[in-house]
Amino acid sequence: MRHDELGDVYCSVARTWSVIGERWTMMILRECFRGERRYEHFRTKLGLGANVLNDRLRVLTAEGVLERVPYQDRPVRHEYRLTPKGADLYPVLVALMNWGDTYENDVPPVRLVHRGCGHRAEPRTTCTHCGEQIAWREMTAEVAPTAW
Repeated sequence: MRHDELGDVYCSVARTWSVIGERWTMMILRECFRGERRYEHFRTKLGLGANVLNDRLRVLTAEGVLERVPYQDRPVRHEYRLTPKGADLYPVLVALMNWGDTYENDVPPVRLVHRGCGHRAEPRTTCTHCGEQIAWREMTAEVAPTAW
């Protein structure tokens, strides 16, 4: 199956990957979560060619992950802002970062600190009902009926 066919599969992982799974997409989103919005910053910071960056930004805006907003009139220039749909990808980015820190880096290049208390924050998966931390082996997947 080709990457562009994933969006047609009735699977949440496949459909999500069809939006964020292209090379460089999560790096663009990483920069957005760091507060960057401008096209030139993405190009300079990530070293991307215009064709690749244009394509990724086009997909992210078409999918509603980013919003293209004018910030200057003469000449007209736009910046890219996270939408609520885009902001909801933050746990995905943090989980990828945590995996990389665990398995790919001897010393993590970045540490996340909770502004509220000033302590280091680590991603965890918790049950929305009881609040307990859960591991993948403690989960089951139920196939959706015609309507939940």
